[in-house]
Amino acid sequence: MNILILGIGNILFQDEGIGAHFIHYLDEKYEFISDKHTISIVDGGTLAQRLIPLIIEYDKVYVIDCIDALDSKAGDVYFFDYLKAPAEIDWQGSAHEVEMLQTLNMIKMNGDLPDTQVVGVIPKRVADDTTFDLSSEIVNATATMEKVMVESLENLGIELRVRQSNLTIEDIAKISFKRDIVNGPKI
Repeated sequence: MNILILGIGNILFQDEGIGAHFIHYLDEKYEFISDKHTISIVDGGTLAQRLIPLIIEYDKVYVIDCIDALDSKAGDVYFFDYLKAPAEIDWQGSAHEVEMLQTLNMIKMNGDLPDTQVVGVIPKRVADDTTFDLSSEIVNATATMEKVMVESLENLGIELRVRQSNLTIEDIAKISFKRDIVNGPKI
């Protein structure tokens, strides 16, 4: 199976960048090992519709993004099948120009949507100020997001070997502006 882990978010707007930060965190912390599956990790930033040709090439997609939900609080993490999204979930209100929800809806309408799982987190601060700093709620939510992703990938038979056990999401956020999407951090 060809698997995509897609991080969505604008790293300039505080918590709104968690999707992008989180996929870099996974990529640097873990080595993904499988004889049956290929795993691609992509920072989709705020590209939305321009990601369509990429997304449809995969059998399974994990989208990591900020969401909103009724009766939720900053740092709450939701994991759901995109086609069975709980009624309280709403992706409106992020700093994306075109929402990922709309992009996935377009792919679905064309009949090209792969199996899509969403790891959504409620942000505390979005676009209040241009900074790479993450709120404590989002930093703390990273442990739940990581657990969800590790368990889901392991359930597919993928082994995750830890390469950097002391790495934190804050380490990643601090160097995001130096990051080359293809080749990692430029230090």
